[in-house]
Amino acid sequence: MALGYEQELVIRLLESFDDRGAFSCGHPDLDRYFREYAGQHSRRGLCRVQVADLGGRIVGYSVSAPGQITSSDLPDDLRRRLPRYPLPILRLARLAVGREHQRCGIGGLLLRTILQETLDLRDQHGCWGLVVDAKPEAVGYYTRFGFQDLPAESGRIEGSDELTTQMFLSIGTIEAALRAGRAE
Repeated sequence: MALGYEQELVIRLLESFDDRGAFSCGHPDLDRYFREYAGQHSRRGLCRVQVADLGGRIVGYSVSAPGQITSSDLPDDLRRRLPRYPLPILRLARLAVGREHQRCGIGGLLLRTILQETLDLRDQHGCWGLVVDAKPEAVGYYTRFGFQDLPAESGRIEGSDELTTQMFLSIGTIEAALRAGRAE
């Protein structure tokens, strides 16, 4: 692992006492969301916010929420033999790492946590995969983990003018990646 501080780094749920004001990943939309909305969205049960805590300092975060997708929104190779009604998925709404900790493996650890959460959701209630609305500069990052572009139109994340690319990772791919330890 690229991290030199694994013992101190903890992935945990966002707490009301956490200082979100100092966090900066270099992307204004992600920074603003974390500072202004993550706490209230989490408290209201709209999403699950997890943070990468390094010795009491938040150095990254992820936001996930359940959702749905129809088989017609999936790439051809994935839609075979699937029902036409909405399929349960987990949506990775946001993932960000503080500027000074980027390219150290923290994003991979947060993503691995989300992948495990997707498997847990499958085991508890049913879940067919993970969808992310990737910002243009993050498409390559998610492709590295096996995410596929969805044929559906790209969209805009609320509060942003930036277009995103919807990407999908099937539950089978997630399971295989976690088993092989490739999700970091």
